[in-house]
Amino acid sequence: MPIDCHNAFNHNTTILKALVTLAEEIAKSAIPEGSRKINGKYIQSHLLSRLEAVHVKLEEQIKDVDVAQSKEVHLFWTGMAESVQVMGTFDGWSQGEHLSPEYTGSFTKFSTTLMLRPGRMHFKVYGESTWTFHIFID
Repeated sequence: MPIDCHNAFNHNTTILKALVTLAEEIAKSAIPEGSRKINGKYIQSHLLSRLEAVHVKLEEQIKDVDVAQSKEVHLFWTGMAESVQVMGTFDGWSQGEHLSPEYTGSFTKFSTTLMLRPGRMHFKVYGESTWTFHIFID
């Protein structure tokens, strides 16, 4: 079962926001007698600043996850063929993906939808024992 990183990050962000709010309240309240100091600051202030720093870092990681998530990419090739397959760097040039035909009269439009991660990809279309580079992305 795939892990939904985005939801996990959002859940952790919600928990962290609650902890930051709690730490703010503690830092603003009267400092209990005998509280420790670190570098001249009470430990409650250190807790608050550490939680705020972790919160900022987590927000940055959420943005990174959003950018790296796979997206639907629609590919199509138009021509005369019985069957067409696309191969490329998206699967290490291994098995490829068959395109579905849609008959439009004199030519056939073959298409498929792939889930691809962001980045530069190279594709080739194989149909009727011939390789071609003419593929289109919607």
